Amino acid sequence: MKPKNNKLITLDEFKEKNYGKRGTKKRDELEAGYENFKIGVLLQEARLQKGLTQEELAEKVGTTKSYISKIENDIKEVRISTLQKIVELGLGGHLDLSIKL
Repeated sequence: MKPKNNKLITLDEFKEKNYGKRGTKKRDELEAGYENFKIGVLLQEARLQKGLTQEELAEKVGTTKSYISKIENDIKEVRISTLQKIVELGLGGHLDLSIKL
């Protein structure tokens, strides 16, 4: 059995140490940035799973390859209505949002 490494910390502990507690400006900015990044990654994974290029997805939705790329690479934030259009029209899926309190 390996000895326990007492220097390891959880991700939440790391974020609290380096960005402060939830509710502080620095921590909230970090969390918001992560959510935008996650949307881009999820969109890219779904597009690849459907076997579509960015250009093919853009044509289905009525936008540009550049716009899809910017969303996937966290350069541009996407409106919920636009994301819904991409998911439903472009990918044939369903966008499911939730609010956790």
